[in-house]
Amino acid sequence: MKKRHPIEVLIGQGEHQQLDFKFEVSDSKKIARTLSAFANTDGGRLLIGVKDNGVIAGVRSEEEYYMIEAASEMYTRPIVPFEATRWDLNGKTVLEVYVSPSPNKPHSAPDKNDQYKAYIRVADENILANEVLIFSWKKKYKPDGTLLKISKPVQILFNWLDTHNHINIHQFCRIAHINYYTARNILSDLMAMNALHYTVVDKRIVYQRTGA
Repeated sequence: MKKRHPIEVLIGQGEHQQLDFKFEVSDSKKIARTLSAFANTDGGRLLIGVKDNGVIAGVRSEEEYYMIEAASEMYTRPIVPFEATRWDLNGKTVLEVYVSPSPNKPHSAPDKNDQYKAYIRVADENILANEVLIFSWKKKYKPDGTLLKISKPVQILFNWLDTHNHINIHQFCRIAHINYYTARNILSDLMAMNALHYTVVDKRIVYQRTGA
């Protein structure tokens, strides 16, 4: 039995949180959003020269590489580093671009209005990170760490999560009788301390206890 090429194995997985297919790169800003999302989440791979249905179309690898390089160096803040590998299959070239999870979150990229925003990767989509995530990343990597007072709202939050799988920021505001900014600060503190983590339900960012 003929051994499958590593790229064919990847394509066989279909697009998912850590894998994205691109027929070609025509817009460095759009690719920058994918680089941002991979770096801000679990890392991932772009396969350039592969159609959405997994058919290998091939690319002109030098041109595509320069577009990726422009996306990284000109349109991600801070710059998202990447590794690129050229693969030749049956006379066609696929460019594999790997982005590792970043310790320097958040990375931002321009949206359709050229406003720099941070993105996360959810399934096979890039979605906007919210303020809680952005604040938590910034707090997590502060040299002096994060100090959290175990206040009544924090106790209410943990009591809620004892009986519910997750909570969103608006639910937290309501049950704890606090405003949005207080809720944002508490949730981001708890995430920076790894007491909470985020997940996405119906394209909405919600929070769970770590270990739940």
